[in-house]
Amino acid sequence: MPSGLAALLDDVATIAKLAAASVDDIGAAAGRAGMKAAGVVIDDTAVTPRYVTGLSPAREIPIIAKIARGSLFNKLVILLPAALLLSALAPWAIIPLLMIGGAFLAYEATHKIWEKVSGHDHTVEDLVEIDDPTELEDRQVKGAVRTDFILSAEIMAIALAEVEANSIGMQAVILGAVAVAITVGVYGLVAIIVKLDDMGLHLAERGPSFAQRFGRGLVHVVPKMLAALAVIGTAAMLWVGGQILLHGLEELHIAEAIPHFVHDTSHALAEGIGFWVPVWEWLLNALGGAVAGIVVGGIIVALLGLLPGRKGTGDAAEAAH
Repeated sequence: MPSGLAALLDDVATIAKLAAASVDDIGAAAGRAGMKAAGVVIDDTAVTPRYVTGLSPAREIPIIAKIARGSLFNKLVILLPAALLLSALAPWAIIPLLMIGGAFLAYEATHKIWEKVSGHDHTVEDLVEIDDPTELEDRQVKGAVRTDFILSAEIMAIALAEVEANSIGMQAVILGAVAVAITVGVYGLVAIIVKLDDMGLHLAERGPSFAQRFGRGLVHVVPKMLAALAVIGTAAMLWVGGQILLHGLEELHIAEAIPHFVHDTSHALAEGIGFWVPVWEWLLNALGGAVAGIVVGGIIVALLGLLPGRKGTGDAAEAAH
């Protein structure tokens, strides 16, 4: 009996070690997949705060909570099963679908840049047209969840490409972990961002002198921070979209000279700089991806602008955002 108990305990310890290793593997894989989707995550964070613009400050957090629930539904109920079916039945389609998503990212970023340059910025036009606050809130939440679906699809596709070598069960767990972690991270950060100005006002009006100065500074900085976040989100979309396209060309053995040129040129320039070579190589590769993204995005913007009945290239982006 003691030997049997010892064997049982040894088996339990072995199972525990395997479980711990599996948890570590899941965490590491989820972390890698989440990092691959960083550009989309930044864009998601940059886009969402505008959906509470013009609404009561008391409703900002409840609205963000509604959007977060819609985001989780998008990822876990619709996109996760679709991703697993794709992995099981048509794994060959993952790279082409990723490239379509990369082209969309490149288009959306290039379109935003074109709007700024041309002076036709539609980002906040017609945002507050409805008198009924409940109706306005419902419209904003639905619009945010629709936008989130597009960005979540890109996140899940990028994550799926990172974990496709794992079993279906492991893919499901990792993709679920990515979905929950990114949703909590994005909407938690958005909640903090949209309340920073309220926190600043509160401190400026009621705090001690130091807190009042800090609060006034916060009120002054928050709009600039949101503007900077939008710029970073656009740059990230170009970089990630372009990198996805370059990687897809290499994987599909189509025009391989282009991604090889970007990689070889980045490596040669970084070696020529002579210090912080890995950092410079990464930055130059990212710049090469951004250039590829803006070329592809520019072509799509130009082609859409030629379609009959369009006054510009804003319609498709308005549908997405």
